[in-house]
Amino acid sequence: MTDFAIAAPSSTAPRLRSLQLALLWFVGASGAIVFIEPSPYEFAVLVSLLLFMATGLRITPALLIPIGLLIGVEFGYTIGASTLLDDPLILNWLLTSWYMAITAMFFALVALEDTSARIDAIANGYLVGGLIAALAGIAGYFNLIPGGGDLLTFAGRARGTFKDPNVLGAFLIFPAILALQRVIEGSFWSAVRNAIAFGIIALAIFLAFSRAAWGTLAGASVLMVALMFVTAPTQHRRLRIVLLAMLAGVLLIAALAVLLSFDQIDALFKERASLSQPYDSGRFGRFGRHLLGAAMALDYPTGIGPLQFRRFFPEDTHNSFLNAFMSGGWISGILYPALVFITAAYGLRNVFVRTPWQRTSIVIVSTMIVTLLESFIIDTDHWRHYFLLLGLTWGVAIASSRVRFQSNASP
Repeated sequence: MTDFAIAAPSSTAPRLRSLQLALLWFVGASGAIVFIEPSPYEFAVLVSLLLFMATGLRITPALLIPIGLLIGVEFGYTIGASTLLDDPLILNWLLTSWYMAITAMFFALVALEDTSARIDAIANGYLVGGLIAALAGIAGYFNLIPGGGDLLTFAGRARGTFKDPNVLGAFLIFPAILALQRVIEGSFWSAVRNAIAFGIIALAIFLAFSRAAWGTLAGASVLMVALMFVTAPTQHRRLRIVLLAMLAGVLLIAALAVLLSFDQIDALFKERASLSQPYDSGRFGRFGRHLLGAAMALDYPTGIGPLQFRRFFPEDTHNSFLNAFMSGGWISGILYPALVFITAAYGLRNVFVRTPWQRTSIVIVSTMIVTLLESFIIDTDHWRHYFLLLGLTWGVAIASSRVRFQSNASP
């Protein structure tokens, strides 16, 4: 089977290409502004979608796998919500889920062609957006903006341009890993600029006091460095990666020690760093609900419907895999983990192909995989950046697999 177009043939006119890349940059940057709805991100995605549809997008057969899985997941959600659509909150939840799936498909399609330039445009915009969100969170935490404390913080934690500190922390992982990679592999001045960016973003992640974000940053950093080490072309490059990664780790520990010298920060850090939070333990705590909900899922083939878990338990699932079963029954419960684990495996397999976009793909895959693991303890199924990463993983992996196939086919 060959690729087929779903719109007019794609044009490579320089002005059109520049417009496409500018819009993709804005999509990446606008993801930071989500405390208002609809957010600038929604408008940026809509305009980009219309432009790319008008100028041409092509579907490759391999992409039918995630598209089919996404549609299946949303179909399950629709069945689960079918008797509850008179509730505006549930209708909005369902429409948001379909919207997230559409954005993932769109980003996968976008990354299939002109891959290096397009994913770099998104990544660079995302880095700028990450800095905006991080600076807003830091400014709010330290009361640097008059009257901005209530807007930019929540319960003594930085939330910046987000509604929830946990989502701020999760959003900042990708730009943090991107900046860290550029510190390790860039030229001197590039390393200096990106070290500053990484420091700002890492500080905001810390001040969000999200245990999941702390763990994700650590996990994604380790995975990214490991993939860079394995894919490095020379021993000299590997030595540089190890030394600079160790230096970054030492500086991060030193900065953490300085921050913890402030009593207010130290007290909240100790509270948040505890593994025995009251809402985690007990029969109806986070993990107790996971076990009870898993047993309950077996009795509801079509699920109990979106946002209904809280009617049976004190809080929501805080587990995207369990939420898929609860909201969309066995259809979504089976297809959602299939979608994300197949995505992770396919992305990881193709990240080793030497391409012009290999470095950026390492950041995408590293962040996506660790965020996937985070889905076991938090609801990630409506995170815009998660579906951005999921779609980009497929698009980049398919583009890389083409390069591998062409390389193997060459005499």
